[in-house]
Amino acid sequence: MILNQDEPEDAEEWQKEPSGHDTQTALTRAYVLHPDVKSVRSRRLPEHGLAEAVSLAGALPGLEVVGSEVVRLPKLAPGMLFGSGKVAELGARLAGLDVGLVLVDGPVTPVQQRNLEKEWGVKLLDRTGLILEIFADRARTREGVLQVELAALSYQRTRLVRAWTHLERQRGGFGFVGGPGETQIEADRRAIDDQMIRLRRQLEKVVRTRELHRAARRKVPFPVVALVGYTNAGKSTLFNRMTGAEVLAKDMLFATLDPTMRGVTLPAENGAGRKIILSDTVGFISDLPTQLVAAFRATLEEVLEADLILHVRDISHPESAEQAADVADILTSLGVKAEVPQLEIWNKLDLVDDTARAALGQRAGQGRGILALSALSGEGIDALLEEVSAVFDEEKTEALLHLTFAEGRRRAWLHGEGLIEAEEQTDDGWTLRVRWTARQKGEYSAL
Repeated sequence: MILNQDEPEDAEEWQKEPSGHDTQTALTRAYVLHPDVKSVRSRRLPEHGLAEAVSLAGALPGLEVVGSEVVRLPKLAPGMLFGSGKVAELGARLAGLDVGLVLVDGPVTPVQQRNLEKEWGVKLLDRTGLILEIFADRARTREGVLQVELAALSYQRTRLVRAWTHLERQRGGFGFVGGPGETQIEADRRAIDDQMIRLRRQLEKVVRTRELHRAARRKVPFPVVALVGYTNAGKSTLFNRMTGAEVLAKDMLFATLDPTMRGVTLPAENGAGRKIILSDTVGFISDLPTQLVAAFRATLEEVLEADLILHVRDISHPESAEQAADVADILTSLGVKAEVPQLEIWNKLDLVDDTARAALGQRAGQGRGILALSALSGEGIDALLEEVSAVFDEEKTEALLHLTFAEGRRRAWLHGEGLIEAEEQTDDGWTLRVRWTARQKGEYSAL
């Protein structure tokens, strides 16, 4: 049985019109560069970083990637990013390929961007700009669009300094008396700040609506299970397999941007399975722009509300372990509690050979809370559903608690978690009979 638990982002359903990219016929020829700076340590191999950057470019409609390369550098040049010899060499290559857009997989300062665009005669985007373009193309719900616009303005504001040629000082009045007026850059910055304030107010309304939906869900004691993982790990395919939904699932980075939720009834031997709410979230990525981390925190709050986290890994990827480390770092930065149980899902078994599949299955069987499966073929899905059910069927014990009136926060938490079996008010507080798991008892003790 599948329960549809989708919720509108505001009082009424709102959908962004499909991006104009969909109808674009002339493709922009793009070239991808991955700077490998000797002095900068990374957990990734530069070749794998380049492959991810090419995949990012492929996720944006209207681009045709005609070439890519790793550029090894002893250090970054402040004015041009690359040394003069490398700039000339790359310029000749770009001209020969008739490139119109260069994508640099890393940060590029406004000065470096301006100089390189002038030198090569092309448009240039850094990693942050490219990801913002992808998010702007994919966002469909009102919250998603507002968050993208807010992130883009935040990014644009940081690139005002010396970024444009028209930012000369403007005179105030006729210039006969007093000093000069404000600079064009100050006017632009103020306009961006005003727009960001308006967007934040609109976003706050949408977030409040989402919080009302979450509060309503808490009264119906359905646990929330959140799917998290590196982008393109197969979360949406797994979501569709578990719920029977038809969420967009493609072999593409950031195929899912807006959060999607469905109700699911887990299998049970007695036929009365537990109901859960499954949440599909935006994929994580290494070096995610700080503007996007801040702007999408409201979306990722679904993870903070989760009773169980399913960390989905693309086990066929050569850097699956490094991707898992990136996801763990982001979960920690979001403030996900260590007490929240997690299951690690080794997905895409269908993409590994038989020998490796058998070895992965054996390793997963030996590890606690690890399951190997293929969301595409359905292999291992039944075992996953049983494991999820077992997490919520943890052994529960009863306890008698005596709380004073000063401990109202603890009492509210017990009510919010639905753990109170009986309650009686006393002269100095409350006596409560609760039924909880060891994990819930630990969370209560930490309050």
